[in-house]
Amino acid sequence: MCGITGIFAFSDAGRNSLAALPASTDAIISRGPDSQGHYVYDNVGLGFRRLAILDLSCDGNQPMTDESGRYTIVFNGEIFNFRELRQRLVRKGHQFHSQTDTEVILRLYITEGRSCLKKLNGFFALAIYDKEEDSLFIARDRMGVKPLLVYRDEDKLFFASEMKSLLALGVPRKMDYVALSHYLQLNYIPGPATIFKGVKKLLPGHYLYVKGQKVVGKAWYRIPYDPKKTQKNKLSYEQQQKKLLELMDDAVARRLVADVPLGSFLSGGIDSSAITALAARHTPHLNTFSIGFRDEPFFDETKYANLVAKMHQTNHTVFSLTNQDLYDHIFDVLEYIDEPFADSSALAVYILSKRTREKVTVALSGDGADELFAGYNKHMGEFQIRQGGFKAEAVAGLDFLWDILPKSRNSFFGNRIRQFQRFSRGMLSGPKDRYWDWASFVSERDARNLLSPASRRKVGKKLAEKRRRDILQHLHADGDLNEVLLTDMNLVLPNDMLTKVDMMSMANSLEVRTPFLDYNVVNFAFSLPVESKINANMKKRIVQDTFRPMLPEELYKRPKHGFEVPLLKWFRNELRPLITDDLLSDDFIESQGVFDVEAVRALKAQLFSRNPGDIHARIWALIVFQHWWKKWMMG
Repeated sequence: MCGITGIFAFSDAGRNSLAALPASTDAIISRGPDSQGHYVYDNVGLGFRRLAILDLSCDGNQPMTDESGRYTIVFNGEIFNFRELRQRLVRKGHQFHSQTDTEVILRLYITEGRSCLKKLNGFFALAIYDKEEDSLFIARDRMGVKPLLVYRDEDKLFFASEMKSLLALGVPRKMDYVALSHYLQLNYIPGPATIFKGVKKLLPGHYLYVKGQKVVGKAWYRIPYDPKKTQKNKLSYEQQQKKLLELMDDAVARRLVADVPLGSFLSGGIDSSAITALAARHTPHLNTFSIGFRDEPFFDETKYANLVAKMHQTNHTVFSLTNQDLYDHIFDVLEYIDEPFADSSALAVYILSKRTREKVTVALSGDGADELFAGYNKHMGEFQIRQGGFKAEAVAGLDFLWDILPKSRNSFFGNRIRQFQRFSRGMLSGPKDRYWDWASFVSERDARNLLSPASRRKVGKKLAEKRRRDILQHLHADGDLNEVLLTDMNLVLPNDMLTKVDMMSMANSLEVRTPFLDYNVVNFAFSLPVESKINANMKKRIVQDTFRPMLPEELYKRPKHGFEVPLLKWFRNELRPLITDDLLSDDFIESQGVFDVEAVRALKAQLFSRNPGDIHARIWALIVFQHWWKKWMMG
């Protein structure tokens, strides 16, 4: 696990950027506190920060060059089948000088070129320079677990693990207002766009090949979803469960390889509990970690985590947090964010990663199961709409009632009303509009109205519509729920969930591994028909049924609910001066020119009213953006 950065210059003007390579590498020190390295040759520079996981000796340092001096690699990630690949290469006569997966990738590329990617089981962002060809190969893993940003102009191409690294190289800070509009709706920016014009996220499963001044991009992996094949799956449901268990056991076992202390996140939910149960098969007294919320008992799930830990005899640690503990880390999170990202649960992930890192360097997590196997409430809503029936029609018929009743995520009743209203609205929409609405915190109209008149003019309507079409391209009126899951895998997973975990874990130099996102598991999941994943009574059906014999029965007798950071309390107390006198003050909003003063003033009035509703999510998105603006646009 590391951070990488690099430069490929097309001209003498581009070569001037090579002087900034050390600063670019230093900007991502938390990704690799153990060592750093640089490679510079003529028009190319590669930078690297190392978090040592395999072969802790200096033999594992990067950039790594083969003995001929022709090929040099920088690599961020882990390859879980590297030992099998290494054995095959040894049989072909290759000699190795380290015990790293990095050297395996390098030699595999030398042998097989760009097609080597298809043999890698793991997560990664990598770059390989070929001195003889003067070519650069850049690639990102199948699911987008590891980030990779790219900037190109007529003089040079930059790449890096984080935006702050690109900014250190001198990327122009010109804001993409379509990206801002989507951020205000979704609370994150969908790839390939970023907040800056000219900077793009290399999409999951894609690579770039750079030679001369030509840059060729290509998808080397796509989730193999074929609706015709899912309808012809020949395995019985019991056989599907057996296959899933085999694949998951293999995925977990592969991810237990490390030369440093390793553990597993254990929230008490089905997904992390399943990972823990499998890992405990292979690791006696596995280290497990969970966080509890003393001041928020409704969200505290440590009771269930403790049951799993006891059942599988893990070495379990609970980090019991107060709201003050959460508040004390708000500005740590805001300081680390180098592109607007407003998923407030990042705060809990940051603290969990920080506390876990005190004990281990690698942690397993259950991320990805909800997107693969239909684990969210929106999936049940989509299933019910597509199934139709009396209940769905009844909820839609009461839309006038849901509009007038109070709605909030902070109470059971208010949250149900909110869900009924969104469901009712979804019944009247097609699959594309419904998906976008359910993925959004704010409507397109409300997001637009929040912008100043000058900013609105900069949101290109045609470009915004094109990006939205690209995101929703797999959804069809005659499709099934697997299309929704595929869209989640391409939108929500890499841009929200994986971004959150990567960013917050790397801020604390912790590697997080995700067995559910092993490509063998993903490929299998998309061969399954919808009824294996969800029915009228159960979300994530095959996951729940497969692991039921390995988990305490109590886990199946409780409702699932995500953690809500107590933002509203903070906004009305500790953070009120930050809102009224600083980041959202009338004077700052007016001088900045990005947002409409009256619209922001109306949000603040609602926030401090007796009926704030869910306004705190919108306020948080503004606070994150404003803090980012001050640090990266003004600082």
